[in-house]
Amino acid sequence: MIDDDRDAAPTPEANPPAPKRRPLLLTDSPLGRRLTLPAALVLATASGLLAVLAFPPYGAWPLAAVSVAGFGAAVHRRRLRGGLGVGFVYGMAFFLPLLAWSSTQVGQWPWLFLCALEALGMGLLGMFLAACSRLIDTRRWTLAPLTGVAWVAEEALRSRQPFGGFPWGNLAFSQAESPTAAAIWLGGAPFLSFLVALSGGLLLAAVFALAAHFYGSQAAPSGHLQSPQDAPRGAGIRKAAAFTAAAALTALAPLALPINATAPAGDTVNVAVVQGNVPRLGLSFNEQRRAVLDNHVQATKDLAAAVNAGRAERPDLVMWPENASDIDPLANRDAYKLISEAAEAIGAPIVLGGIVHNEDGTRSNMTIVWDPEDGPVYMYSKRHPVPFAEYVPYKGFFSTVAGWIDPRMSEGLDNVAGFEHGQNAGIVEVGDYTLTGLICFEIAFDAETRDSVRDGAQLMAVGTNNATFDTNEAQQQLAMVALRSIEHGRDGLMASTVGVSAFTDHTGEVSQATEFNTAAVIQSDLTLSDSSTPASTVGILPEAVLTGAALVALACAILINVKHRRSQT
Repeated sequence: MIDDDRDAAPTPEANPPAPKRRPLLLTDSPLGRRLTLPAALVLATASGLLAVLAFPPYGAWPLAAVSVAGFGAAVHRRRLRGGLGVGFVYGMAFFLPLLAWSSTQVGQWPWLFLCALEALGMGLLGMFLAACSRLIDTRRWTLAPLTGVAWVAEEALRSRQPFGGFPWGNLAFSQAESPTAAAIWLGGAPFLSFLVALSGGLLLAAVFALAAHFYGSQAAPSGHLQSPQDAPRGAGIRKAAAFTAAAALTALAPLALPINATAPAGDTVNVAVVQGNVPRLGLSFNEQRRAVLDNHVQATKDLAAAVNAGRAERPDLVMWPENASDIDPLANRDAYKLISEAAEAIGAPIVLGGIVHNEDGTRSNMTIVWDPEDGPVYMYSKRHPVPFAEYVPYKGFFSTVAGWIDPRMSEGLDNVAGFEHGQNAGIVEVGDYTLTGLICFEIAFDAETRDSVRDGAQLMAVGTNNATFDTNEAQQQLAMVALRSIEHGRDGLMASTVGVSAFTDHTGEVSQATEFNTAAVIQSDLTLSDSSTPASTVGILPEAVLTGAALVALACAILINVKHRRSQT
């Protein structure tokens, strides 16, 4: 699948200038010098690992752009199969450690399968950039913007396919603590990813300028000069400095945006988030009958006692996480009674997550509003359940294939709950307040988040159950909540069974973040918002425009490649 380095050298020109010695790790190809295959694979692996460090819990956000630059250098001037192979290697180096939390409880095979699917998207990106090598070489100004739109197109595909997509690992989600994050309220997560990739493309242009300065134009697409001796003294270094400055400016420019223009200006609501914790972590947490529910009920009653004693403010609503009721609270009388007692004690509605058995025999992952007097008054059903964790697409086929690999894996698929896809609006109504109805991984999807805001959500609220995973996954998810708060100008919160639970504001600042695997109650005044940011209004348009630009660039690259091939015959 990966190309080798046995391509014929380019046809020599008449009276060529005396070239400098070919630099180490470069080899000749029909397009010019490129990295040898071993060097490209090493660079792709290193770049993938650097990208991991840009995401929580590490948070070294500048490394995302550096990783993009390394990826671009690794696939430049390769054949299509080389771009696919090198890109796949980059993807595995990135996703295996980034998604390692999915292996801790779900198992090794599902983790490897998920990472391979995600890495295939990076392989397609590698093919795309490899196909555009001649376009970049002949029109050097295209390098940075083409890199930006190519990454957006890849993320758009990976966020939708296969099986509804999985956007985890998109460049935007590495930038929660960066100055670039402020741009997300202009064009959403795809626009933020574009800026990060654009910065990476500019860094790559700087590297190419230096390579051309020291080794000549055959080493890198930095210009059309025949040799470094023809260039003005220091021109390559000045170009490299200019490209590097442009990359830094791209990252820092969003600081100038009037982000306070998106600040919520509505009423204030006091929200308490209860993190009840679970007796032990893992997928078996739902087998611990009523233990999780008991923890959340007791924590809420303890808060009520603190309120009655004057040690805490009475909240306007209490938020419990996804799966806070580990048994169906509508069908089980004990669960119903316990939740009602907790709501009556605190004197406020409780928004809780629970698994509900439907009349047709199916199950739904629900968020339920529990009124102190009237009991359950509103329910939201998760609209985007996670494939192979909450339902199994093409179950017969995948169970058979899993059985060939490992019988235990097939048994695991047979035990997947099979949740229904909710068809409701993306909101939870709590009296006069409206929250987003997002459950767990739904926060990663642009459409689900945006639709919740458009449906009237005044707060960015996410209930999640991180007991199946670890603190890395929880911190990565919290970064998404912070970014969505900036994107849509909403105060927000994340309520988790075991952590991390926290509050966020419209600037992305996180407050009162809890420790992992501990019981905790946090409380804050949040401001409601009924306004829309540009990102909320324009919706999918920036992503569509940038993806369309990538397709146009690919078409132009194909035409240039065909024209060149015909000229050689």
